Formats: sequence, structure tokens, C-alpha cells
Amino acid sequence: MEADRKRGRDGEESPRQRIQGELRKLRESRGRDAVRQQRAETAHGTAVRARLDQPRTAKPSLFALPAYDPEAFGQLSERIARFLGTGRFIVWMTVVIIVWVLWNTTLPTSARFDQYPFIFLTLVLSLQASYAAPLILLAQNRQDDRDRVNMEQDRGRAERSIADTEYLTREVAALRQGLGEVATRDFVRSELQSLLKELEERQPAAEVL
Repeated sequence: MEADRKRGRDGEESPRQRIQGELRKLRESRGRDAVRQQRAETAHGTAVRARLDQPRTAKPSLFALPAYDPEAFGQLSERIARFLGTGRFIVWMTVVIIVWVLWNTTLPTSARFDQYPFIFLTLVLSLQASYAAPLILLAQNRQDDRDRVNMEQDRGRAERSIADTEYLTREVAALRQGLGEVATRDFVRSELQSLLKELEERQPAAEVL
């Protein structure tokens, strides 16, 4: 401590002073970055996407469309399309049409709201069909996207399994080649038997001598 103080007094920078200087430079650089970011604002008041890790803000338009969640809308369309493809929908639609026709034919004229030939009913069914068709197409597109992703994943798994099978086949072939060069039990037994026969043949000759 005393040496650092002496160095500071003599004009040399102490370690503490160097650290403080580095921190001061870091704060100044951050301040300059903040000023640059503030200067990067557009005339509409929205910041320009200067960095890739920052989301791009939407530019204000003259006619702003209502914002919605595409995922939530897609899930709703799938639910509607799934309901339209069931027998329950057909039953309920048949019941509604029968009640509608009976209401506007059997009740007094003052209580009828759709006189024959039921133009309002035709309009309702046309609107239903016009909205049901795009919803069904949207649900089909989402299902196609999911099927495409599943097919790509299945293709990747199939490629990995093929690569693993080829690797195992090469390993098995290498093991077979290695085992072909190793002496087996039958081979050792046959060699021992041949040696015993040779010893038995040589033993009488040795006794004669």
C-alpha cells in the first residue's frame, strides 16, 4: 500500500488508479453507444434495427390493421374445421334448418322473420360456406406443414439408422476377419491330436534303439 501511494505521489499510476481508469473508459464507451442509439431514431419515432439481437419495430402506417396471434388463429381454425367434419355438425345444422323452416311456415305471419323462399336462410348458409372453406384450407395447410416436418424428421432418423447399420456391418465384417486369423478350439484340438499321434509313432522307434 505504501509503495502504491509512493508511486502515485511520484506520478506513476497505481493498480487501483489503472482499474478506475479502465472503468471510466468503459462508462464513456457505454455512454457513446447510448447516444448513437438515440441518434438512430427515425422521423416516425421508431428506432432503427441497428443490432441483429433486437426485434424490428413496426413502422406506423396510415391504415393500421388489427394485430392478432397467427398461432391462436390457426388453432381456432383447426378446431372449427375439426367440428365441421363431424356428424354432430351435420345433425345440428339439420335441426336448425328444420326449425327455421317450420318457424317461418307454421307460425302466424307476424311472428315470421324469413318468408318463403327463405332468402335470409340462403344468405346465412352462403356466409357459412364462404367462411368454412378458407378455415378448412388454413387447417389443411397447417396439417401439411406438420406432416412435412414429421417427414423430414423421419427421413433424418432413417438416414441415421442406415448409417448405424452400415457401421455395424463393417464392424461385424472386421470381427469375422479377425476371428479367421485366431486359432479356434477345434483347430488347437486337432493340432494336439496330431502331435500325440507323432509322439506315439516315435515312442516304439525309441524303445527299439
